[in-house]
Amino acid sequence: MTKLVILLIIAAANCQELDWWEGGNFYQIYPRSYMDSDGDGIGDLQGIKSKLAYVKGLGMDGVWLSPIYKSPQADFGYDISDYRGINAEYGTLEDFDEVIAECERLQLKLILDFVPNHTSDEHEWFNKSEASVPGYEDYYIWRDGKIDPYTNLLVPPTNWISFFRYSAWRWSNIRKQFYLHQFHYKQPDINYRSPKLVQEMKDVLSYWMQKGVAGFRIDIIVCLFEKMFEDGTFPDEPIDNPNCDYNDPCYLNHIYTQDQNETYDMAYQWRELLDNFKILNGGDTRIMMTESYAAVEKAQRFYGDGDRKGSYVPFNFEIIKNLNQNSTAKDYKNTIDSWLDHMPKKTGIQANWVLGNHDQHRAASRLGVDRGDLLNILVQTLPGIAITYQGEELVMTNVHLTWEQTVDPQACNTHDPVNYESSSRDPARTPFPWDDTKNGGFSTNDTTWLPAGKNYETVNVKAQEAATNSHLKIFRRLTTIRKQPVFRQGTYAGTLLNNDNVFAYKREYENQVAVILLNFGTTQQTVNVTSAFSGVPAQLKIYTSSLSSGMTNGADVLSTNVVIGKDIGVVLLSSTVSAEY
Repeated sequence: MTKLVILLIIAAANCQELDWWEGGNFYQIYPRSYMDSDGDGIGDLQGIKSKLAYVKGLGMDGVWLSPIYKSPQADFGYDISDYRGINAEYGTLEDFDEVIAECERLQLKLILDFVPNHTSDEHEWFNKSEASVPGYEDYYIWRDGKIDPYTNLLVPPTNWISFFRYSAWRWSNIRKQFYLHQFHYKQPDINYRSPKLVQEMKDVLSYWMQKGVAGFRIDIIVCLFEKMFEDGTFPDEPIDNPNCDYNDPCYLNHIYTQDQNETYDMAYQWRELLDNFKILNGGDTRIMMTESYAAVEKAQRFYGDGDRKGSYVPFNFEIIKNLNQNSTAKDYKNTIDSWLDHMPKKTGIQANWVLGNHDQHRAASRLGVDRGDLLNILVQTLPGIAITYQGEELVMTNVHLTWEQTVDPQACNTHDPVNYESSSRDPARTPFPWDDTKNGGFSTNDTTWLPAGKNYETVNVKAQEAATNSHLKIFRRLTTIRKQPVFRQGTYAGTLLNNDNVFAYKREYENQVAVILLNFGTTQQTVNVTSAFSGVPAQLKIYTSSLSSGMTNGADVLSTNVVIGKDIGVVLLSSTVSAEY
């Protein structure tokens, strides 16, 4: 009935006080879609400020903002024209200072998105580099083209393909060279082989830390460096999938444009900058989160190399990459184990768990709406750090947008009005639903930058707060209990039960025990917890469970006879865990 229990001792001394970020809860806000304070149909900083109390009430320790910098918005803020300015649609630096002050009042840490791979082509640096202004010539990656032997035409220097399709090189009539852009052509890649440019970017980080930022989420860090030969030329990338459209990035194996050794060194340099800032200026730890969809070993290399430290939180995208609506308990356990088993066994190294973000379709749509609460139970009760994308606490789903309503350049570049949705990030970026009024309370404008979901009248914060029980209330119970030592510092042991239908794990700290049962099967299951784990009391209390479980918070259950329906999750606690029922 049971399978071998894997035991992982979380590296935290029993009496050691954890740093603020360890075991922390972080909430991602997509500013354009969170709250519109001035009625223009676009979210803004004052809107965010007005809702920070809600974020704090979710039990969050930190809030991460997607880019708010000055930008022409070709890629909705990821094309930055001034790293020290605020996009006018979102507000001013004074508005930002007010957001910082409100975070401090609420004891929330503010994390900013840092976009280091590219700028906007409207950035002053690019304009100067394109014009070959002395000192700026090498701020970007410029190369001569080559002559195609078959057509005798000038073509890009390599076959590299942009994430947004088509060649990753664009011709400049001003400089008479090609520049590299791994994303939108209006997002030229920065050259990190320029020492002056490297210092410029470090100065940007220092600037925002001086303004009170507690850390940074480093966007698409894997693309910072490209493989370069001694003569300054680049190699073509090999074909990975000949069945892909040759204009699509899936056509090539990106072994020369991602995950280069120099990229990790740059991450370690940034970590040193953040740690030295604390030494020189005092205050709390400033953290770094890194975005990498690479294999586990490569993503975890951002933790450090044994001698130098790197990312505090190298994002764990294994759930996003590997799982779907049909995934089984075994699939989930294997995915969890993969990250935990590869982690460096050192103090100060924390796991982290991510269901979704602004670049993915919504977690409930990808992984199953009926499993929405189960998924939140999973992320909030595993050892380490939890990252929540706005709306996951409500179990929000994708919003269908027509081809005409779609604005995401990644989708628009498909030029495919039939299959565009698979490439579009818009369905997860629609306005946040606060109540059942116009546009879900997001904006008073008749038109919002993306339309609100049609179900906002029932799926919204106000409705879920008013309900006797709801996804939101379950989420808050989870974030409350995870502050207990059994979740912040406890051991973890996971197993499969009931013919692999149930993923079960035990968290234990001193005399506190928590057991989490997740039924990924297609039928109701009766679970004998004591057959899987030693040291479990004969009777446990139901702390919280999925909305449709039929279970009652505070009810006692026999550890030998826990009945859970399909797609249901439940958190069971020993009487020694301090909890309100």
